[in-house]
Amino acid sequence: MRTRVKICGITRRQDAEFAIEMGADALGLVFYPSSPRAVTVAQAEQIVEGLAPFVAVVALFVDAKPEHVYLCLQSLPISVLQFHGDESPEYCEQFGMPYMKVIRMRDGINLAEMATRY
Repeated sequence: MRTRVKICGITRRQDAEFAIEMGADALGLVFYPSSPRAVTVAQAEQIVEGLAPFVAVVALFVDAKPEHVYLCLQSLPISVLQFHGDESPEYCEQFGMPYMKVIRMRDGINLAEMATRY
């Protein structure tokens, strides 16, 4: 089994290039405005323009409006969506893209049940 490395929170083109040079398989772009690592669609376009096709682009969202996710999908070469909020399975699946769903651990979470849901 091969380990894959994703560097998340990329905000500058030179950081993306360095991460790839160091062997990153994927770059994570944060589209959550409250994050200090957040980028706009325009910034993300500059970061990923002309990157090698073997580098996956992961777009991270937290309870985003579907319209914003669709805008990102139309504007960027996104490989995988990553959801960090309270998104339902139906919400995650509506985009027709591979996705990762982060489950925040807290009292009462049944991890096996959550794994089955998503």
